[in-house]
Amino acid sequence: MSTPSDSFPPPPPPSPPPYEPVPPASNTDDKNLAMLTHLSGIIFSVIVPLIVWLIHKDRADKAYLVTEAKEALNFQLTVLIGYVICWILTFILIGAFLTPLLWLANLIFCIVAAVKVSSDGSYRYPFALRLVS
Repeated sequence: MSTPSDSFPPPPPPSPPPYEPVPPASNTDDKNLAMLTHLSGIIFSVIVPLIVWLIHKDRADKAYLVTEAKEALNFQLTVLIGYVICWILTFILIGAFLTPLLWLANLIFCIVAAVKVSSDGSYRYPFALRLVS
């Protein structure tokens, strides 16, 4: 004799976990461009961050890149002001000692920013004048 449970079909197999789409390539491209924007401050000072910010500032889909470009631009403007102060102070000889220290600080902070942006996704310099907002 058959039992009532024999007349029902077996339950369907469990469904696979939901598909997680791969983030679009533009996010990776934005992250790489943000990293290069921070690194470019070592050689090109404010030029590359300014260009990246001016090109992408009106695009809503590039908000991350605009934020990182503004951060790099603000820091490079701060460093540029520091170089002007060091140049003025060279007349009393202390600027000659401060200029290499400023260059070294710029080098270290640009590399740290590039590494953080490449891994975490965002970086804020510990001291920078926020001139561009």
